[in-house]
Amino acid sequence: MHSNSTIVGRTLRIHPEDNVLVALAELHQGELIDDGRAVVLRSDIPAKHKFVTRDLVVDDPVVMYGTLVGRATRAIAAGEVVTLANVRHDSAPARRRSQTLPKLEVDVSRWKAMTFFGYKRSDGQIGTRNYWLVLPLVFCENRNIEALRQAFIEELGYASPSSYRATVAELVRQLRAGRTKESEIHTHEVREKLERNRPFPNVDGIKFLTHQGGCGGTRDDARSLCGLLAGYIHHPNVAGATVLSLGCQHAQVALLREELEKRDQSLSKPVLIFDQQRAGTEAKLMSDAIRETFSGLVEVDNARRTPAPLSALTVGLKCGGSDGFSGISANPTVGHVADKIAALGGKAILSEFPELCGVEQELVDRCVSDEAASRFLSLMEAYQSRAQSVGSGFDMNPSPGNIRDGLVTDAMKSAGAAKKGGRSPINDVLDFPEYAVVPGLNLLCTPGNDVESVTAQVGSGANIVLFTTGLGTPTGNPIAPVVKIASNSALTERMPDIIDFDCGPIISGEANPESLSEELLEMMLRVGSGELKTKAELLGQDDFIPWKRGVSL
Repeated sequence: MHSNSTIVGRTLRIHPEDNVLVALAELHQGELIDDGRAVVLRSDIPAKHKFVTRDLVVDDPVVMYGTLVGRATRAIAAGEVVTLANVRHDSAPARRRSQTLPKLEVDVSRWKAMTFFGYKRSDGQIGTRNYWLVLPLVFCENRNIEALRQAFIEELGYASPSSYRATVAELVRQLRAGRTKESEIHTHEVREKLERNRPFPNVDGIKFLTHQGGCGGTRDDARSLCGLLAGYIHHPNVAGATVLSLGCQHAQVALLREELEKRDQSLSKPVLIFDQQRAGTEAKLMSDAIRETFSGLVEVDNARRTPAPLSALTVGLKCGGSDGFSGISANPTVGHVADKIAALGGKAILSEFPELCGVEQELVDRCVSDEAASRFLSLMEAYQSRAQSVGSGFDMNPSPGNIRDGLVTDAMKSAGAAKKGGRSPINDVLDFPEYAVVPGLNLLCTPGNDVESVTAQVGSGANIVLFTTGLGTPTGNPIAPVVKIASNSALTERMPDIIDFDCGPIISGEANPESLSEELLEMMLRVGSGELKTKAELLGQDDFIPWKRGVSL
């Protein structure tokens, strides 16, 4: 929440300049709300929604978080709920960067000497996981990737017991052993059995990526894909990789090598590349890939976790399935964590450019240089232009679920989404799929789309992702743990299998974002050290969708 936020009974004024209040609980027509001036509610107000505190006429501004988030499309009476029927999206234009960065003091004395246990790579990066990665350069190789998955996952004990074949096999084994009651068969037994039998105990998993790119698109599409895949191979959570190429596609092996060299000229981890058209038969391609990948696994199984400073963390900041509470509970909590990580010398990545529409001026003023500010605005304008060229625009970003739960305009959604970035200076601005190398807060141009955005953040080096949600989303990532953070306790209770952390106590007045950020950071360190698996990891939620530089909001 904003430092000047005020809760009055069951409502919240986020910023002193706001002309709307947020309903923290369901309110009813005729109720009297008094936050300095009496307002009689003209309609029922669902929890998470907003109502205006004074009469508005057509084109009057709607202000929330102290910023313009829309304009009235008709007269709105004080006490009337804000909906698409009476408000349209609008946002304030950005001006030149202020020459004075806002001062920020973050107390990180508690965290300076703390460490987590990670995998130190030869290039100095620290991984929170130790994976072997298998991926195709072109969609033509997806079938072979799936064949490799089947060959390795079951035999090496990496199958997820929540899904499926390993669980069935264990049920059959137990049935034959005479244990026929369902209550006697537990998923955790399957998991423990699999993990005990792994021949490579220090390899956290073998991750298999597939995609629909690599050929048939533009040369820029091929380079972007190769850059993203290079980011995954270079990623500190990846100890080695197997790459399958057909041979004739746009995404050539040489292009992948160029992108790898951009990220690390002396790449020392094993990267095994197999070209089907050179190998001849599929059987030879696959047998060579299996043998050499197995040898690679023997090598990377020697890795061990060692203490690492918090400055080695690169944290992706993401929201999805947002609701009217996200911007006042979960997102500000994540923002406090981002500020702490930045102050400790780590990196934080804020992306989702369609969800920064309306807060450009604040972000411009936080940029450390005119060059960074100009690049941010240039990327935003180019993205908006691409959307408008096909009859869309950032104003079409809010989903039906967002709108139903109180996020009526894109600027309203953006003002809350940007809270994930805290208040730290913006030290660098990246275009997709560039890799984050500058400590502090980084802006990364991506869509708001959950999987495309998380895929991009991890491709830019995020070794852990903080993902806030108000409606519930199972999004995960193949190589980086994704911590799911609920904006409200009702969601945590309703979907406990996907939520890792609850920010609902902020809404009930039992906690504040600063205090919960301390708890969240403690959980992050446990996740980063491998002591705690996220719900997405336990579910085997390995989502991977490369952004093809078209219009995706």
